[in-house]
Amino acid sequence: MTHEESKNREETKKRIEKLKEEINRYRYAYHVLNKSLISDSALDSLKKELFDLETKFSDLITPDSPTQRVAGEVLESFKKAQHETPMLSFNDAFSEDDMKDWLKRVENYLGKKIISEINSSEPFYCELKIDGLAIELVYENGVFVQGSTRGDGKIGEDITRNLKTIEAIPLKISEPNEIEKNLKELGLDHKKYNLNPNRLIIRGEVFINKKEFEKINKDAIKSGEKIFANPRNMAAGSIRQLDSKITAKRRLDSFQYDIVSNLGQKNHEEEHKLLKAFGFKTNFHNQSAKSLGEVFKFRNHWGEEKNREKLPYEIDGVVVIINDNKIFETAGVVGKTPRAAIAYKFSPKEATTMVEDIKVQVGRTGALTPVAILKQVELSGIKITHATLHNFDQIKRLGLKIGDTVIVSRAGDVIPQINQVLKELRTGEEKDFKIPTNCPVDGAKIVSEGAIYRCSNPKCGAKNKRSLQHFVSRMAFDIRGLGKKIINRFLDEGLISDAADIFELTEGDIEVLERFGKKSAQNIIREIQAHKIIFLQRFIYSLGILHIGEETASVLSKQFPVSSIKEFIKKYEALSLEDLQKIRDIGPKVAQSVYDWFLSQRNIKFLEKLDRAGIKIQYQIQKSQKLKNKTFVLTGSLETISRDEAKEKIREFGGDVSESISKKTDYVIVGSEPGSKYEKAKELGVKILNEKEFLIMIK
Repeated sequence: MTHEESKNREETKKRIEKLKEEINRYRYAYHVLNKSLISDSALDSLKKELFDLETKFSDLITPDSPTQRVAGEVLESFKKAQHETPMLSFNDAFSEDDMKDWLKRVENYLGKKIISEINSSEPFYCELKIDGLAIELVYENGVFVQGSTRGDGKIGEDITRNLKTIEAIPLKISEPNEIEKNLKELGLDHKKYNLNPNRLIIRGEVFINKKEFEKINKDAIKSGEKIFANPRNMAAGSIRQLDSKITAKRRLDSFQYDIVSNLGQKNHEEEHKLLKAFGFKTNFHNQSAKSLGEVFKFRNHWGEEKNREKLPYEIDGVVVIINDNKIFETAGVVGKTPRAAIAYKFSPKEATTMVEDIKVQVGRTGALTPVAILKQVELSGIKITHATLHNFDQIKRLGLKIGDTVIVSRAGDVIPQINQVLKELRTGEEKDFKIPTNCPVDGAKIVSEGAIYRCSNPKCGAKNKRSLQHFVSRMAFDIRGLGKKIINRFLDEGLISDAADIFELTEGDIEVLERFGKKSAQNIIREIQAHKIIFLQRFIYSLGILHIGEETASVLSKQFPVSSIKEFIKKYEALSLEDLQKIRDIGPKVAQSVYDWFLSQRNIKFLEKLDRAGIKIQYQIQKSQKLKNKTFVLTGSLETISRDEAKEKIREFGGDVSESISKKTDYVIVGSEPGSKYEKAKELGVKILNEKEFLIMIK
């Protein structure tokens, strides 16, 4: 080699080293610091120059050169790669209770409380759980020499050439002086750590971002090739290509999250800072937590779909790790999982559960809807107990039986539905579902209109709707959270068909409905549960028995007091027409109506259903007898007390309330803007009380 050639070679070598240094600096800024120092086209130009120089002087090519990210030859198979320490997987948790149980197990094993024992004020470290493929990276003297998959935890596959195609993975770690500078910026003392290890083992995740996933699938559709079901499958398929050129085309990405080698790190949070200082890409959303409460807050934030949608990659939960490395190691391993770490998963959109029953609900139009009653399961963070079956043909298509194990799914604001029956899990105890021949509301014949089955009574739906509205009205159960629109919605969705169904509703049943959020669901259920105890006269009135108004219900409750639904059924079912007609103020029509209502087995079953739903009857104990045998009529609007409340007070003090005035009326309570009852009271000489006088009377 001539002097000129030698000089030229030395200058080229310096240029190559400088180009490598700068390209790596830009890579670090882009992938690790999330900063773009130059444009993609400018960076490509630098890489082209480096490639051209290395082509001229092939002996100057080193394994850490950015040009070596793509290898040439297609492999026949992957070699095996042994892990120095096992690559473990995580156990899953899906709820706050699961997480509390996990922490309790760890503390029981260690024999001490973790939060009080850890010196750090942040005992937990939380990482976004990337939906990708776990990898291990090995560096010798700072240079990337081997990359592998997890495999069985002990032995994986050597995918070094494919991993070299991923820009986010450095082919060479940063120089010690650069690491020192980075650590200072991150608030760590560089003297505590080994900045120049001979062998460095790192673990992380390979994944593909959402846009790249969509682009590759679109291209595959155009060319008639197979598409991937999800980004994780695509990442796994890409990283295991024997032709690394295919891997390179798919533009995979990678985060690193664990340092296997001992560099002097004391906790997991330090490891993330060290990784960043050494030139590895870490997830900047990861953070430490002072308590399980903060862990729950972190997980719940990313559990919201609107927040996950902002991420360019898919996540399926968070990984929670005991931050202190010494405690982590002491906790050890159970099976193939570390005891001191857990995957706190987001609630699945699809899960398995069992069908405990299939109920037929009657909507506002009289159309029948089959609804599956499920063993409670959590979907998308909501506890589900009902799933729509749309129509009876759907039951046939699925081959569904009562007792079957099924796959249930939910997407967005859609009511959960059954997608598949796992027939191989049948025990032989399952029961066939039979379409009823009579309407469960009024007993009329059911008629079919194609796939739709309907009550033959055209008034059934409307009548049922009115009876439900009456049941929850002010003088009945007084469930103020259930207005007409909400009752209609529950009927349309097949959640209720009679009043007893109201008390079986859960927050999850309501929260999944469009335009119903968690808060409104909580409020409605709280209101329902608060009204499961009711005074007897209100209960009788709520049943909607023909000719039974508030006053007659009060008369019946006084004549036949009971303190439970079972006692109510027994006593009232045994009443004869003569018994009822003997009661003052109850005429033949009213007596016949009450008698007929209790003859109906459908009504008795409804009462039994209310009993099973936990409805409790209270007999309204009178505070005194000061208004005994006194009859009151109210007219006009009261200011400090509602008319309903005034009626309650009268009954509490032994009085009776009537809707009409006669000579037998003792008092008329008059508010503002009274009606004709006021004039009639004056004509009949009935004593008139204003609101103030009435309140003094009952004081």
